[in-house]
Amino acid sequence: MAAYRSLRNLDWVLLIVAVAIAGLGILQIYSATIDTAWRSAWWKQAVFLAAGLLVMWITTRIEYHTLLGQAPVLYAGSLALLVLTPVVGSLVWGSKRWIPVGFGFKFQPSEFVKLVLILLIARYLAELKSDRLEVRDLVKLGLLAAVPCGLVAAQPDLGTALTYVSIVGAGVFFGGIRWQHALLLGVAAVVLMPAGWFVLKDYQKARLETFLNPMKDPSGKGYQVIQSKIAVGAGGIWGRGVARGSQTQLRFLPVAHTDFLISAFAEEHGFVGILVVFGLYFLLLMQIVQNAQAAPDRAGMFICMGVCSVLLFHLLVNAGMAVGRMPVTGIPLPLMSYGGSSMLSVFMMLGLVNNVRLRRFAA
Repeated sequence: MAAYRSLRNLDWVLLIVAVAIAGLGILQIYSATIDTAWRSAWWKQAVFLAAGLLVMWITTRIEYHTLLGQAPVLYAGSLALLVLTPVVGSLVWGSKRWIPVGFGFKFQPSEFVKLVLILLIARYLAELKSDRLEVRDLVKLGLLAAVPCGLVAAQPDLGTALTYVSIVGAGVFFGGIRWQHALLLGVAAVVLMPAGWFVLKDYQKARLETFLNPMKDPSGKGYQVIQSKIAVGAGGIWGRGVARGSQTQLRFLPVAHTDFLISAFAEEHGFVGILVVFGLYFLLLMQIVQNAQAAPDRAGMFICMGVCSVLLFHLLVNAGMAVGRMPVTGIPLPLMSYGGSSMLSVFMMLGLVNNVRLRRFAA
């Protein structure tokens, strides 16, 4: 009876929308990888989707207060994995971000650190007896995120490290940051930003330069962004059809099944197709916000809004990157871009949201 009640009370809209987005991603991965070395990527993504649904259900079934209680242990374990990654990880495109797990699959620990940070920050904020954050709280939250940020940025993977900042940002916003502190943090960020230039890798500096002026090196550093913008514009209103996009099928568009999947989708499905996808993402995010509003306690609200913030950050950065409005960072499009670790981590986050929802109906 309890299992039936759990199934009935799941957020089925959230689940159906997530599967629909993932399904469109599998279709585009299939189209973008025809007759390439990645032609098996679409069915692997289908396997990742099935695995994602399984881990979502498992995450839903474990009471989220139990997970909150284990957050420090999970945090320590995730840091250990991040330290281990450069030692045993595979070198791919100049970065060591993945640990081989056999049968041709790799595990990216940094993707799952997002869940741990969401739980840890939610626990910290829920335990505060005030609805206003003090300076010491901001320092503690900053340090909690700074350690994994530093380890991931050193892989190097600046894009994923920045997603951790979005989680902390959402936490302090909803936790009650004072406007004076927010202003000081903003001024400090502006002042310290030039210093950040000197700690960036050469390829990261090149990406920023390309963002500011992609035509400076159109056949080199600016090639990705230029081809992406051409693909988006070539789609027109209705798109060119599945497997009919010239930029995608003639391989002008690089990594069309991962970083620039939204560009390939825009070329083949047009403005109308993009409206459908963004409409689905909007519905997904609004369902998460709705669950946050109806959460049984502050911890549940912080969990839901942490999930919402990181998914929104991914969406804005990836879509902005495709049209040259954001620097190229390698941040995947949630549920659509090819990648098992990303797919599993997103479904685990959605499992946390459903977990919070189900506690409203607990006997």
